[in-house]
Amino acid sequence: MNGIIRMAAAGALATSLLTQAASAQSAAINGEVKKIDEGAGKITLRHGPAKSIGMDEPMTMVYRVKDPAMLKQVKVGDKVQFEAEEAASGYTVTKLQKAK
Repeated sequence: MNGIIRMAAAGALATSLLTQAASAQSAAINGEVKKIDEGAGKITLRHGPAKSIGMDEPMTMVYRVKDPAMLKQVKVGDKVQFEAEEAASGYTVTKLQKAK
């Protein structure tokens, strides 16, 4: 009986970890850098659906960046993956990296 309980607990843990990993991946948004405004700390990105922030359709929009140093890592035309969150002042990119 203890073996069955341990197997069930291990299965539940594995399911939880897979769910967390899937959630982290679904937060990543694929896009392309269209414009960078270092002075204002903003970036214009054309991207596909961004379900993590409630956008079901592809679009191009301007985002603030959480850390202005992120803007130095990319240039116009780069394909990127990013994460964003909605704040009182608008949408903010919290993570940005060149796509692999």
